[in-house]
Amino acid sequence: MARIPGMKTQRNAELGLLAFAMILVAAYGATVEASRIGEITPTFWVPAALLSILFLGLHFVVRYTAPYADPVLIPAVALINGLGVGFLRRLDIGDALSDKQPVPSVFAGIGGRQLVWTLIALILAAILLLVVRDHKIVSRYAYTLGLTGIVLVMIPAVLPASISEVNGAKLWIRLGAFSIQPGEFAKIALVSFFAYYLVRKREVLSLASRRVLGIDFPRGRDLGPVVTVWLLSLLVLVFEKDLGTALLYFGLFVVTLYVATERASWLIIGLLLFFGGVYVAYLLGASVGGPFANFYDRAQVWLNPFDNENYERLGGSYQLVQGLLSLGTGGLFGSGPGGGSPRFVPEVQNDFIFAGMGEEIGLFGLSALLVLYLLIVERGLRSALAVRDSFGKLVAGGLSFTLGLQIFVILGGITGLIPLTGQTTPFLSSGGSSLMANWLLIAMLLRISNAARGPAASGGGTDRAGGGPKKAPVQLHGAMTEVIKP
Repeated sequence: MARIPGMKTQRNAELGLLAFAMILVAAYGATVEASRIGEITPTFWVPAALLSILFLGLHFVVRYTAPYADPVLIPAVALINGLGVGFLRRLDIGDALSDKQPVPSVFAGIGGRQLVWTLIALILAAILLLVVRDHKIVSRYAYTLGLTGIVLVMIPAVLPASISEVNGAKLWIRLGAFSIQPGEFAKIALVSFFAYYLVRKREVLSLASRRVLGIDFPRGRDLGPVVTVWLLSLLVLVFEKDLGTALLYFGLFVVTLYVATERASWLIIGLLLFFGGVYVAYLLGASVGGPFANFYDRAQVWLNPFDNENYERLGGSYQLVQGLLSLGTGGLFGSGPGGGSPRFVPEVQNDFIFAGMGEEIGLFGLSALLVLYLLIVERGLRSALAVRDSFGKLVAGGLSFTLGLQIFVILGGITGLIPLTGQTTPFLSSGGSSLMANWLLIAMLLRISNAARGPAASGGGTDRAGGGPKKAPVQLHGAMTEVIKP
């Protein structure tokens, strides 16, 4: 989309917010060094400066390829990403001091690796913005993306546990020093497929058979898609041994279906199917065992985390209890960046990074972090409301909901609200799979928001998933359902 002279793009506002975010990251790094080392070294600013260069590069790509994109997305994500790098470097410093070693360099340890992964993730995001100049082009490859997504989800389930299992969940592919979590990329592919499918089948799935308590329920013969995805999610639950992943994919489809049809009955049916299936899996794990035994064990750990047997056995509740104690120790204000003992929590750099940071920044700090995530989700949903085509609405809405649901699943597991999951915290946790996939997600939201906020949003446009002739103006009702006037 070419820039129109005189029309505001708000790229300078994005640049200012990005600079402010990097100042906060530099201040966080200085506070960590002052607390752990007792002084602020002359190189405390280097990680923030390197991150600033990387994010500035993406900013210029957006400036010239998506000039009307939402100006809040990149700064908000950059701040979370930067704090994640800062906390991982804080772990490196703490480990070095415990081993009586010198302070590691900026490029050493897990903090240094996260910088490299950030570089790769931003390059991928920039490539997506350069290649995909119109989000509707993605719909041409919807079925290919759908098949790819299913394959990526199922690969860890069929691999041996020695290659795919980490902490009881089969979500990885590990070959020597190389490891990847394919399900992180699957969610983007599946959102695109779901959006395309529901745009084409929306009218059929919106039909009602009977009305119960003021709610219109669909016809029995239209339940096929949701039952199919439900069965696939149960297979993920049983064979990949992870409730969070199953909930993520099934919840994504049901919510996208609700957005497309504006039928609350789909949400009710989805909740009944999912929790009914989970309860049956729990009962089968208690009585039959076999592939259901692992889920039953995880549920027992969740229900009785302080039981001695659960606490002491391998793969039990030790990690969960240590995370809860870490959050409790942090209290309202925390011990300050660098002032806690996060290494008492196993895998604090991955699944439990929220607990480790919570000890040091407290409830108020974690609340501010969650507000940032909420802001990203809100801006994505705003783009979904504003974009004119149905495919763009469902993709933006689905991607935003995916990010929000993933945060809920992670926090729910850490705080004991739901059983522990193998999900990583977007933009915070150590590792490349999550970082790359979620930056691609943000790039797609930037592309859609550019279409929503740009000059084409004021008139014209297309409504078909893959492009097509111009339609009459669209009116939005309820959950973003479009009504096309004749």
